[in-house]
Amino acid sequence: MQTKLRSIGLVVVASLLWTSSTSAATQRASALTQGKKHKVSLVGTASWYGKRHQGRKMANGQRFDRRNLTAASWDFPLGTMLRVVNVKNGNSVVVTITDRGPNHRLHRILDLSEAAATNLDYVHTGLTRVFLYPLVPFETEHTEFGGSLVEPRHEIGTVEYRASADLNAEM
Repeated sequence: MQTKLRSIGLVVVASLLWTSSTSAATQRASALTQGKKHKVSLVGTASWYGKRHQGRKMANGQRFDRRNLTAASWDFPLGTMLRVVNVKNGNSVVVTITDRGPNHRLHRILDLSEAAATNLDYVHTGLTRVFLYPLVPFETEHTEFGGSLVEPRHEIGTVEYRASADLNAEM
């Protein structure tokens, strides 16, 4: 009888431990996801990948080309454009997130393509400290010289202004 009670007790304790650990993992993942929405910029270590990964399929479904200005990140959605600045020399480049990586245990925030690493001048070292922030896409509209200001259009909380310059006007 005691053996059965011990077995049942062990099963109950194991199931409680299992559910609490999975619940904690779910809460941590949701907290991390919520935190990502508010990040505007990051500073950390970046690595690069090139010839060895050439032609492999990326997370966005396309093939990797080391000559394109692309990057891999877990912190930004696929398709996000980032400005990446090499903290050591001030060089910067704009890349598009096309893949997932690098491995979190390596303590890196970004994997850049060989072309991007070349522009940032750190191919020879392999790693560098970078500052990165997402670029907000926007659309422009052609306007004629000599036009006037137009009332802004209100679309989903955005405001658009159109301005023009009269080159013949006196100052």
